[in-house]
Amino acid sequence: MTTYAVTGSTGHFGQNAIKQLLKLAPNDQIIALARNTKKAEELFPKEVRILPGDYTNPQQLEESLTGVDKLLFVSSQPGGLVTRQVQHQNIVTAAKNAGVKYIAYTSFYHADRATAPLADDHKATEKMIKNSGLKYSFLRNNWYLENDADKIKAAVNHQDFVYAAGDGRVGWALEDEYSEAAARVLVMKDTKEIYEFAGKPRTYQELAQNIASKFKIVSLSIEDLRHALKDSGMDEAVIEIVVSIQELIRDGNLDGDSDDLPNVLGRPLTALPEAIKSVINEK
Repeated sequence: MTTYAVTGSTGHFGQNAIKQLLKLAPNDQIIALARNTKKAEELFPKEVRILPGDYTNPQQLEESLTGVDKLLFVSSQPGGLVTRQVQHQNIVTAAKNAGVKYIAYTSFYHADRATAPLADDHKATEKMIKNSGLKYSFLRNNWYLENDADKIKAAVNHQDFVYAAGDGRVGWALEDEYSEAAARVLVMKDTKEIYEFAGKPRTYQELAQNIASKFKIVSLSIEDLRHALKDSGMDEAVIEIVVSIQELIRDGNLDGDSDDLPNVLGRPLTALPEAIKSVINEK
């Protein structure tokens, strides 16, 4: 029987991937890798094996991945004490040494040609995986609608909907749709090497028009956004993150048409007005 493992299993993406795997594969063949194993034990049914999976501990990772056939490698968060590229190399090396046969890696949309600095770690990780000689699929995720939850919720509360991405388009979809697709790819017998996962590309103007509330839509230049955030008292480091995301969208890094996501899910994506309601109602 095939054994499946998911890294970062206690994060929202990992949790839903495990939830979907439980519907698609024998439950006793699923392994949840987690830095916090106690938390994982509280989240998942007893049939799921819980093993330590600290991205910064190569030996631990190799031990936990021994006997795993197919691995869903959920990319780590940037900004840690150990760089994301080092963490990712640890996973890839451990997987190869442990005899893992296949890796599905959550990457960045059009990572091979993206110009955004946010894509750099993903480009490097794709190269690591290719160089490992392991069979792989790159799950190049576009943008979670939840990433713009603050904007959406502010608009619902009649505050200005502010953006600086111009006419840049984004393929928004719900995080649960991306993570379910990842689980489905993991159990497939025949997989593609690259999946460009995205919703229908839309501008922020179009996103705002689908929010059921009364508010003002404000399109700023990048510099005006930076000044406005500074005047609001936002931390300088956070300002640069917010601005860089608007820049990457403005520059077209998340633009493009792909039907990979609905095709893998086997159904249309959640309609944008309904997806927005889901984001508004999330805890």
